[in-house]
Amino acid sequence: MDHTISEFQQKMSAGELTSLQITESFLERIHAMDQNGARINSVIEVNADVQRIAAELDAERASGRVRSPLHGIPILIKDNIDTHDKMQTTAGSLALEGNIAPRDAFIVKQLRKAGAVILGKTNLSEWANFRGKRSISGWSSRGGLTRNPYALDRSACGSSSGSGAAVAANFCAAAIGTETDGSIICPSQTNGIVGIKPTLGSLSRSGIIPIAHSQDTAGPMARTVADAAILLGALTGVDKNDPATTAGAKHVLKDYTKFLDKTGLNGARIGIARNMCGTDPRILDLFEKSIAVMKSLGAIIVDPANLPNFDKFSKTEVEVLLHEFKAGLNKYLAGANAHMKNMEDVIRFNDENKARVMPFFGQEHMLAAQETGGLKDKKYKEALAKNHLLTRKNGIDAVMKKYKLDAVIVPSGGPAWMIDRANGDAINWDMESTSPAAVAGYPHITVPMGYIFGLPVGISFFAKAWQEPMLIKLAYAFEQATRVRVEPVFLKTAKF
Repeated sequence: MDHTISEFQQKMSAGELTSLQITESFLERIHAMDQNGARINSVIEVNADVQRIAAELDAERASGRVRSPLHGIPILIKDNIDTHDKMQTTAGSLALEGNIAPRDAFIVKQLRKAGAVILGKTNLSEWANFRGKRSISGWSSRGGLTRNPYALDRSACGSSSGSGAAVAANFCAAAIGTETDGSIICPSQTNGIVGIKPTLGSLSRSGIIPIAHSQDTAGPMARTVADAAILLGALTGVDKNDPATTAGAKHVLKDYTKFLDKTGLNGARIGIARNMCGTDPRILDLFEKSIAVMKSLGAIIVDPANLPNFDKFSKTEVEVLLHEFKAGLNKYLAGANAHMKNMEDVIRFNDENKARVMPFFGQEHMLAAQETGGLKDKKYKEALAKNHLLTRKNGIDAVMKKYKLDAVIVPSGGPAWMIDRANGDAINWDMESTSPAAVAGYPHITVPMGYIFGLPVGISFFAKAWQEPMLIKLAYAFEQATRVRVEPVFLKTAKF
């Protein structure tokens, strides 16, 4: 049932389908292909009340009430996002097993208000891929290993691996992921779907297990730009528990679908950040073909439009993440129903349960975070200031101003790598796509642009803060002109 959200709505409006039928169809597919059979292992938990919720939303529709374009649409959410129901919120960690959130995350409230059916929670790289070195994307001690539906011996990337794989495999209409640096963009591009990492402050982070408040954001992951735009609009809103959303109040919208313009590339100024594109001839060939499509649609290509300082902040980024991880996690756990009440408790649990929790890699990042001196630390403040200067004023803002650009494009990444539990992620891409926008807190969209040996590769569009409307317009025009996405067929290995 590979329908778009709009197609599902049309069929429900026409009486051809009900939300309950759609929901049960996804549940059957998850049971057959995710938890048995192909064992993608993307869904960590199914909502026990989901059929009742779908039936109630069908009754609302029958009475004449349709809340939004998401009414009755089954959505999966990442297992670091609180839901006040029977589902746990664990970040994939056995340390948080049994944690039933005291309240819904703000974005979950927004989904429920819109009439979405929260189908279940997706697996992820444990602690959003920030527990230890040699981590394995898509693996968590609670959920096990998520696999790429295009080739089961390949990584689904992370940390929103379960969300990416589930959307690609058609286990839901769309999903929610979270990103600190690459955790929406990488699993989206590696699983051949669309991912939007919005501007920091577009979506509330309250009720989401954090890494770093200066970079963390949730975002939509979907099979089409249109579906991602629908989901993004439903999630926005000002939340008194997340001050960053106040800054976004004048910029965010409840409807991004009005920017779905097939002619959106006509006259747009697109910069090529050649210094971030890498050297892989296969990826560059797909990229050049994509640029040619944009030119044919009337885009003005500025080549090169190299991004300054894109590789000058890696050490200070980690410094910021370590400080903010400790502060943010301690705050989250203090208000949670988990047995762990701070990071020190989690570290102790991991040590005491090494065989179950750390069979493949350790917790070096947690140990380093625990040693940091807090958010008043001079070293932290200087690192954060440097990061913002290099990625904002002297980075993305600078290149866009210099060349009068509407967006910058680069390849999102390369084909999925082989899963290696002994050595961890073996990413051999020599390009950069995620860090500048992630550290700046700026928007970033990835769209499928082609395949290498049947493995998806994406193209990235990023821009200055609050430019989601422009990026959606450009990404949609490109997607509609190319339509390269093909459904996965769950091969055991890549097709050479």
